[in-house]
Amino acid sequence: MKQRLAANLPYRLPPPMFHARSRALWFGAGLVALVVASFWSLDLQWAAFLSLEAAQSMGRFVAEFFPPDLSAAFARKVAWASLETLAMSALGTVLAAAGGLLLALPASRSHDGDPAHARAPTRLLLNALRAVPELVWAALLLISAGLGPFAGTLALALHTTGVLGRLFAEVIENAPLAPAAALRSQGVGALRVFLYATLPQALPQLISYTLYRWENNIRAAAILGVVGAGGLGQLLAFHMGLFQMGKTATVLIAMLGLVALVDALSYLTRRALAR
Repeated sequence: MKQRLAANLPYRLPPPMFHARSRALWFGAGLVALVVASFWSLDLQWAAFLSLEAAQSMGRFVAEFFPPDLSAAFARKVAWASLETLAMSALGTVLAAAGGLLLALPASRSHDGDPAHARAPTRLLLNALRAVPELVWAALLLISAGLGPFAGTLALALHTTGVLGRLFAEVIENAPLAPAAALRSQGVGALRVFLYATLPQALPQLISYTLYRWENNIRAAAILGVVGAGGLGQLLAFHMGLFQMGKTATVLIAMLGLVALVDALSYLTRRALAR
């Protein structure tokens, strides 16, 4: 019966999971081998990590965070740093969304007959932008932009441009082709085809990706201050370096609250767009 059904099918059934010709089997085996090799090559001190002495040391360290410093003067300083971090993430994401969209156009092939000569070099540029982490971008930009949030904002914008540019290019390439083809058949130019056919279909996904990267950037912006790029990260690095654990705890609480706020705003915005 199974052979008769298989014979009537217009395509060949994939091999079983546990079969020598199954790609999933070999892929899974390769992943397992990499995990085993990672555990074997790294000097993981599990016995010391799980020891009673390590637990006691960690307990003493955590106890130093209490009570947090909630004095009015320091709370104002933390509130201003939180606003600075929020502004860095928002502005960096907006700049990245604009730059990513501009680079996504030459990095994508709009239709089958599109030669897309700039596709390969533009994608190489996007790969280079996102290959460099935000912390490295910030450390490099501190030389030209100086200490403060300007360097952090530019670092977020450059890295996120590489990420969003690649995502936007994939969205544009995977957009339905029929509306754009109908406009091109009427002699409409490429820019108007993109504005009136491709962009309206891709816009919900573009906004969703941008909001998701904003969530990531608020976390990154909170860390960029470690290299002097302003915001909560700079306060964290300063007070932790002086072992002022009460003030450090206040900064960490502000970070958690800011991340939760941005996550909630992003979720509500995506939910509103999905209706």
